[in-house]
Amino acid sequence: MVDDTDNRLLNVLKENSRLSFADLGRKINLSPSSVRERVQKMEEEGIIKKYSIQIDNKSIGYDLEAFILLKVFPGKLKYVLNKVVQFPEITAAHRITGNQNIHLKVVVKNQLCLQKLLDKLMQFGDTNTFLILSEIED
Repeated sequence: MVDDTDNRLLNVLKENSRLSFADLGRKINLSPSSVRERVQKMEEEGIIKKYSIQIDNKSIGYDLEAFILLKVFPGKLKYVLNKVVQFPEITAAHRITGNQNIHLKVVVKNQLCLQKLLDKLMQFGDTNTFLILSEIED
């Protein structure tokens, strides 16, 4: 169970997970050793699952992002769930309710790459694609 201090610590880590324990402690008024203990405990309990980076895909040549809704052919869902995680273009995949079964976020270099990906995905079911124009920052 997390308390108010853990929540404050998690909020700081969401903003910048590279801060040292000392810097984290200064932000939430806690000693570095207490911060370390709390972070380790949350890692062990699975509250903190992983640390990651956010990449500006356009700066490395991936100019197109899209959401793809996939309605899997009947009887193929389990097979498709195992397959979609193998596509390097897919950055996030969720099983969802509604008319479609799977919601994908993809990052590709251009429209031709998106077309090729869609051609591969269409063997699993019907697709509905939405190009991402921009991300709304908070």
